Amino acid sequence: MQQQEFVSAVKESLDLPDNQSAERAVRATLTVLGQRLEGGEAKDLASQLPGGLADALPDQGAGERFDVDTFYQRIADQEGDGVTVAQARQHARAIAKGLETALTDGEWNNFTSQLPKDFQDFLGTEPVEKH
Repeated sequence: MQQQEFVSAVKESLDLPDNQSAERAVRATLTVLGQRLEGGEAKDLASQLPGGLADALPDQGAGERFDVDTFYQRIADQEGDGVTVAQARQHARAIAKGLETALTDGEWNNFTSQLPKDFQDFLGTEPVEKH
C-alpha cells in the first residue's frame, strides 16, 4: 500500500475534510504508538509502511507504559488543531484498521501482542460505544 492510498483510505473512513488532516492523524497516531512499542517492534512496523509514514516511527521504541486513555490524549495533543480526545480515538481506531490491512499477518500479530489488554479498544475489538 502506498502512502497516498493509506492516507486517502483514512480520510474517507473518517470523512475528514482533506488529505492533510488525514496525514496529520496518521502521523500523530504512529508517533505516539512508537512511544509505546518496545525495542525493535517500531522498526519492524515501519518496515511495512510507506516511507513517508514509516519515518513517524522511531528505530527503537521506548516501551513507555501508558494506558489507552493516555494514548488517545497524546494523539489529540500531537494532532493539535483542537482535536478532542474523542476525535483522536476515532482517528486512531481507523488507522488501526488501515494498519491491519497494510501489515502482514505475522507483523500484525507481533505488533498487537505488545499492547496491553486495554488497547483492545484501539484495535477495534471493543465496541466503539464503550468510551
